Amino acid sequence: MNSKKESRLRRARRTRLRIREQGAHRLCVNRSSQHIYAQVISPEGGRVLAQASTLEKDLRGEAGCNVAAAAKVGSLIAERAKAAGVEKVAFDRSGFQYHGRIKALADAAREGGLQF
Repeated sequence: MNSKKESRLRRARRTRLRIREQGAHRLCVNRSSQHIYAQVISPEGGRVLAQASTLEKDLRGEAGCNVAAAAKVGSLIAERAKAAGVEKVAFDRSGFQYHGRIKALADAAREGGLQF
């Protein structure tokens, strides 16, 4: 594994440990070069309560994975999380820099009613 990926995974582990200590629901975000994914995971870590990504039929036809698509995924995950009864989450950016697509997703989720 290259050092860039190792560093990202190290940051992700450290963040997840802190979130586990809090016992909060986790909004986990992952991105690739073509898509962005978001999941709301239970505090025990065993169940996915809500999920959204750019692979979904509603979002697939539009522009790939840019800031606008990430914002749509953020609003969609907020809507689905609220439907599952989750209002407060801890934001897990999986070690990615809080910038660009990750920030757009987080801002849209906050506007959709999630608190973190």
